Amino acid sequence: MAQRRGKRDYYEVLGVPRDADEAELKRAFRELARKFHPDINPGQHAEDRFKEANEAYAVLSDAKARARYDRYGFAGVGAADAAAAGGFQNVAQAFDELFGDLIKRRRGKRRGRDLRYTLEVSFQEAALGCKKSIVVQAPRDPSGPPEKPRTFEVVIPPGTKDAAVRMIRGEGETGKNGAPPGDLHVIVRVLEHPIFRREGFDVWCEVPVSFSQAALGAVIEVPTLDGVVKMRIPEGVQSGRVFRMAGRGIPKTPSKEGPRGDQRVRVVVETPSNLSPRQRELFEELGRASGGGADIAYPRKQTFVDRLRSLFKE
Repeated sequence: MAQRRGKRDYYEVLGVPRDADEAELKRAFRELARKFHPDINPGQHAEDRFKEANEAYAVLSDAKARARYDRYGFAGVGAADAAAAGGFQNVAQAFDELFGDLIKRRRGKRRGRDLRYTLEVSFQEAALGCKKSIVVQAPRDPSGPPEKPRTFEVVIPPGTKDAAVRMIRGEGETGKNGAPPGDLHVIVRVLEHPIFRREGFDVWCEVPVSFSQAALGAVIEVPTLDGVVKMRIPEGVQSGRVFRMAGRGIPKTPSKEGPRGDQRVRVVVETPSNLSPRQRELFEELGRASGGGADIAYPRKQTFVDRLRSLFKE
């Protein structure tokens, strides 16, 4: 299973074996969340471990996402993960259970519960960064007057990943008997893009080209995070060839002016269908001119034919 340099295996993050069941995963996640939650253990290291555990549990607690991760590694999950919603629900439930237990153990003053809000952003917004306004409905306290909905501005930094958590301190439920309030956890869900997919800091896409463009070469239009750009493909390009567009990928730092990954463009040669009589005539003429296709214009086919002949001679 392929892993990314600098990123730990999800099972290693949670400290569980690869055949761990649902109960083991939840128990491990709750222990890590209790240990590294920023309110309990402040500091950058604890916050990083908390986010790491959150991401790992969001994937492994969802059966479909876990199956893809087990088979393909990090390449199998990410921004386009269609099953992400299941993982979010599991994370949220674990948070509720965890902090519910902590509150029950306290006597007298009780810190307010943490609240959660799922914020959906587009692929481009997550990649390049944005600011989003959210409206959070305050929980109703039967003993007090109703509270008005609150509006917050959430900063999504460039390169934000699916399942990332943005924390707004002190904006959770009000504490009891003078205890501090809880926090608001904004869980970022990156929507699937119809063209792009993310692998690390690189953005991948497929661009269809016609038979004639592939044979003769052409200048084609390629969508990027920054808009449509032109790219030249050489004559005789084969379907599946990947071209690299340097610096057109995901920002590697919170600054938009910082270094970025690349965009990988896979060219897909589209075989024509529903030919007009004239088009069919031209293709038939091309076939006759190339002697059935086995000549210098088709080097890969010629190599295959040569190997096939040598095989039967043996």
